[in-house]
Amino acid sequence: MGSTYQSIVIGVPPQQVWEAIRNFHDTSWAPNVITSLETVGEPAGDQIGAGRVLNGVFHETLREVDEAGHAFSYTIDEGPSPISSAEISNYVGRVEVKASPDGTGSLVEWTSAWQGNDEAGYEFCHPIYMALLGDLKASLEEA
Repeated sequence: MGSTYQSIVIGVPPQQVWEAIRNFHDTSWAPNVITSLETVGEPAGDQIGAGRVLNGVFHETLREVDEAGHAFSYTIDEGPSPISSAEISNYVGRVEVKASPDGTGSLVEWTSAWQGNDEAGYEFCHPIYMALLGDLKASLEEA
């Protein structure tokens, strides 16, 4: 099974981070990574089943929203190689926001797991998630 783990500490409270990322249809916090977002289906961005297509190639579905725990999970249903549906299956990502260990900000953890194409999937996904976390930090700390 392939997997990734990325994390970042952001110097704002967890609730502020959660408010920025909780809407699956709003990626304005990642302007340098996500160049387009197309909503798919009827569910709103904070409802299970919400769909989106990022940058024209990543087809994702929101699977869980934990308001109290400041977390959500999603699937990648289709994507470019090496994470296309022909190459991997059961791709699940999870983003969780909690207080940083020193209590002065937020710790954001982004994990994902899938079956098939383990190393290539990691090499493809890890830098994207690190860039997304970097954009999140920049957007919130500069605000």
